[in-house]
Amino acid sequence: MLLCNVFLTKLHNSLQENEKTLAKRLYLHYNKNMGAVKNCVKILYYKEFAIMEKNELIKLNEEAKKQYDELCKQGLKLDMSRGKPSPAQLDLSLDMLTHCLDGDYMSETGVDCRNYGVLDGIEEAKRLCMPMLGVAHDEIIIGGNSSLQLMYDTMARAMLLGVLGGDKPWGKNEKVKFLCPAPGYDRHFAICQSLGIEMITVPYTPDGPDMDVVEKLVSEDELIKGIWCVPMYSNPEGITCSDETVKRFANLSPKAKDFRIFWDNAYCVHHLTDTPDTLLNLLEEAKKTGKQNMVFMFASTSKISFPGGGLAFIGASAENIKFIKSQMTFQTIGYDKLNQLRHARFFKDFDGIKEHMKKHRAIIEPKFKIVLDMLDKEIAPTGFGSWHKPNGGYFISFNGLDGTAKRTVELCKQAGVVLTGAGATYPYGKDPHDNNIRIAPTYPTEAELAKAMEVFCVAVKIAATESLLK
Repeated sequence: MLLCNVFLTKLHNSLQENEKTLAKRLYLHYNKNMGAVKNCVKILYYKEFAIMEKNELIKLNEEAKKQYDELCKQGLKLDMSRGKPSPAQLDLSLDMLTHCLDGDYMSETGVDCRNYGVLDGIEEAKRLCMPMLGVAHDEIIIGGNSSLQLMYDTMARAMLLGVLGGDKPWGKNEKVKFLCPAPGYDRHFAICQSLGIEMITVPYTPDGPDMDVVEKLVSEDELIKGIWCVPMYSNPEGITCSDETVKRFANLSPKAKDFRIFWDNAYCVHHLTDTPDTLLNLLEEAKKTGKQNMVFMFASTSKISFPGGGLAFIGASAENIKFIKSQMTFQTIGYDKLNQLRHARFFKDFDGIKEHMKKHRAIIEPKFKIVLDMLDKEIAPTGFGSWHKPNGGYFISFNGLDGTAKRTVELCKQAGVVLTGAGATYPYGKDPHDNNIRIAPTYPTEAELAKAMEVFCVAVKIAATESLLK
């Protein structure tokens, strides 16, 4: 590591100003991924010091273009743009639709689930979902099928009506700002943008959002009303917040008294290894600091049962839940209790969910391996990108050379492989480095995925060599 550090120092002093930016970023990240640094040092060496290596880049570019032309002739139509469960995953829950109710629509407390009522969800549905967020009976509301809808509604109510402890609705302020860790979930950013909320990008670290930045910003600006966070297997980085990060979230001292943490724990049971990540319970940590009303937590069974027919739920302090219900009562008399009953009878309890997720893992894990093996084989030796190997979740985040993401995505599209748009993982769709691409491996078949990754790796090589040869 010391030798690499010394070499980076000498190299940095030899580079042009626009290239020093990359060398500086290597400095900041060499502890995180030493292999990526060595590879990137090799790239810089290619460009700056050796004509022979430049000729190798030209050769690699020409070979990649020939391979790309052949792939384009295959008429591929492959979609890796969203993190959707595959048909095989959806089939795992089919019995829920056919045999769970069999004419018995009564909940265990005698509620006829075909009728109106029970705003916060039937007892057995609450009991099923509570462990996913680590909350108590009076700290959860079972909603419809979409956690995104719950998040949007929660944000919209805050804008229009305000939150518990606030002196006025957020929307009555001259401006509303939100912290957005990035790379992050594009639909979080879309919610903010649709409601006219100004987004402030917060960088990610291997431990989660950069809490030094978060703590400073929220303590200085009362117009910052909240922060997004996918705390476990983040979208798209696959990072889980460390214990220290969770405790720092729980101990935030925002200038805005109506500040809220939107804790989107979408992948809390979506493990892909025998040694899964672990996550502290934010609400319990916040109770220790007396700041439990600062926390909104969300999750769903969208990627457990059906995205089009799952259960979504919000967890919060008992005081927050009571306040939210007082606002929600004007919006709905109650959500789909038949669906709640189906889920409760199909999974039976949280252990049933965990067993079910093992079946999902059996389908998904080989697909992640295809992507990671291909990147290791085709891209790692070139140093044209870096990536995190997640222990769960739905995505692999690829970071190519600066200024190459848009070109890579466009090349893939022209060859028949649709990816999430470059820039989508940043607020306003603007990746400041144009280097991050979200790979979603779950929906295609293994054969389709292998072909799509062949296209992707060739596209990365073309985009990178074009950039380096400019």
